[in-house]
Amino acid sequence: MAGNRVVVADDDVLLREGISSLLMSDGYDVVAQAGSADEVLAAIRTEKPDLAVLDIRMPPHHRTEGLDVATLVQEELPQTSVVLLSAHVDVHHAKTLLRENRPVGYLLKSRIASIKDFLDSVRRVAHGKTVLDPVFVQRLISAPRLDDPLESLSSREREVLMLMAEGLSNTGIGKRMVLTQSTVEKHVRNVMTKLQLADTGDDHRRVQAVVIYLESR
Repeated sequence: MAGNRVVVADDDVLLREGISSLLMSDGYDVVAQAGSADEVLAAIRTEKPDLAVLDIRMPPHHRTEGLDVATLVQEELPQTSVVLLSAHVDVHHAKTLLRENRPVGYLLKSRIASIKDFLDSVRRVAHGKTVLDPVFVQRLISAPRLDDPLESLSSREREVLMLMAEGLSNTGIGKRMVLTQSTVEKHVRNVMTKLQLADTGDDHRRVQAVVIYLESR
């Protein structure tokens, strides 16, 4: 398939090989693997892949090396989409990537255990969508805040907002919630109106709007 060249980076050899194997079984061409930030950055600059799957913590310091590489990739190779893997939810890390307004995935490593969900998330990022781990989205939306505008949303609208932030289209939301297209569109309009967000009709922009809005509060 077109646009399927991938670089995979994780210092855990077994996990790196496992991710690579999953991707190859789904039709991707894993053109390079790396175990450190320096190695993967060199590989990405050489191979110029369509997608980079990066662990957020890698040698030499096991802090934010993957995030730093992702930021450089977004600046130098905007045609390369990035999926960032993390062992824990870190709102700051995810928002740093999202500010660049380019397709990106932020997934917990536990998501890999569900092969179908993991491959679906990677596929959506590879096709220009932004995908946030559901746990991260839940953390954002459920965090208590003073004068929280989300209080104006119904439970169904909150669920729609969460699925929007996961990167699902209206059609995808309808399938997940077993709702008609017109019903989903109505809920999306209500969410946008109540949160005072412009509905551009673009999935990535919708995710950006949701996250930026929540970040600014």
